Amino acid sequence: MGRAFEFRKARKMKRWSSMAKVFTRIGKDIVMAVKSGGPDPSTNSRLRAVIQNAKAANMPKVNVENAIKKASSKDQEDYKEMVLEGYGMHGVAVLVECTTDNNNRTVANVRSYFTKCNGNLGTNGMLDFIFERKCIFKIANTPGVDLEELEFELIDFGADDVFLDEEHDQINIYGEFTAYGAIQKFLEEKGLELLHADFERIPTDTKKLTEAEAADLDKLLEKLDEDDDVQNVYHNMVIE
Repeated sequence: MGRAFEFRKARKMKRWSSMAKVFTRIGKDIVMAVKSGGPDPSTNSRLRAVIQNAKAANMPKVNVENAIKKASSKDQEDYKEMVLEGYGMHGVAVLVECTTDNNNRTVANVRSYFTKCNGNLGTNGMLDFIFERKCIFKIANTPGVDLEELEFELIDFGADDVFLDEEHDQINIYGEFTAYGAIQKFLEEKGLELLHADFERIPTDTKKLTEAEAADLDKLLEKLDEDDDVQNVYHNMVIE
């Protein structure tokens, strides 16, 4: 499962050419984490994971500290998470995760992107049968770590796919959405170096496109990724 869809992450990160946009997204993740669990990373597992993601993205420590202080302020606006779903060109399913302080603005903007790119924004839940939500952890491939033994142990905590990403020399772990906390706690207690932690929506059904057709869809994906209210974009496109 995980091996087959790593390409999607690579395509998305390639489009995030501006680090400023990446930092904006991480900043919102910090706000959401602090609002839900407090500003102390030692007692807030979600915040610990976001801080680690910030390090992986080379976000300056001072930026992270300022984001935590800002999130703790009473003046900080609350963000709401929302999921928008639709179809792009050539029948490709597109799911958009947003974090916003203005639902009407976000919905209007996303709808306009779909319309301008010959797609259609649909109703919530319409793509539930296509995407399966998973948690993902990436840890350093350190000497002494037995991959088979690690996988065997992680199964008890809800992991269902553990494999070595040779290109980045790291171990990727996929698990059930509800297993996030248990897997994170296990990795921390084992003293394994956590490089990244997040949630993914993995397509259970894919749509094969040619390179030319994929270029059509990329126009929509790029518009979505450029919007600061958009946190993540998922699709079920596979290029032939």
